[in-house]
Amino acid sequence: MYQSFNYNIRELILNEVKAQTPTSQMQQNLQRGSVLNAVRKKLPMGVDDQAILTQWSDLFRAGLLAWGLNLMNPDPPHFHVTERGQQALAYIARDPANPAAYLRHLDSIAKLPDVAASYLRESLDCYVDGRFKASAVMVGCAAESVILTLRDNTVTKLQTLSKPVPKPMEDWRIKVISDSLYDFFHGHAKSFGRELKEPFEAYWSAFAQQIRAVRNEVGHPSSIDPVTPDTVHASLLVFPELARLANGLTDWVTTSLK
Repeated sequence: MYQSFNYNIRELILNEVKAQTPTSQMQQNLQRGSVLNAVRKKLPMGVDDQAILTQWSDLFRAGLLAWGLNLMNPDPPHFHVTERGQQALAYIARDPANPAAYLRHLDSIAKLPDVAASYLRESLDCYVDGRFKASAVMVGCAAESVILTLRDNTVTKLQTLSKPVPKPMEDWRIKVISDSLYDFFHGHAKSFGRELKEPFEAYWSAFAQQIRAVRNEVGHPSSIDPVTPDTVHASLLVFPELARLANGLTDWVTTSLK
């Protein structure tokens, strides 16, 4: 999947911040120069310093980093990791605040349809920019694309086998399609292996109860802030597992449905 070079710079900065975050009072506190110099050494010489500074500033704008050590040292070069930043560093290998690593993790466990991949990339762009309502809509669209692709593959296989296609499965409404797919696969779950049955039971509901619900709250708003950064964060974290489950169900439909 496409990965922006800016994402790679962002990842280097986050990794360096994590590496230099003190774990005891004896260690030096975080300072701008130490982090930026370390990042500069890890990038090719042709990379413009301004590209590094842009990503550095963006981490402050997005609220992952903030200036100051304490009230006695509130200004640069001292800085600290915010609560949201600590959340990102805790899951740095797959956190959406670190899109390069997130996409690598996703690529390692699932293959996305092109449409879903496009919406997911935009969701990540919105998330790191702090546009959480837009991010929720985009990851919801990506999840719907995954579901629709699974539906299309299932309908094609049923038609190939000259088996009846459940009418709701060909509906235009995503909830009706999703419920129909669930009923269909639940009816065949006894023939699933453990490696597919357990994820089906664990993650199918994530689409309806988490990703789709959050998207609908944004699409039909009843408040100024229908979603929080945490709810969008949760949707993005669960999305790779939904994509992996859809891949597994597609493989079962292709090879085992008779």
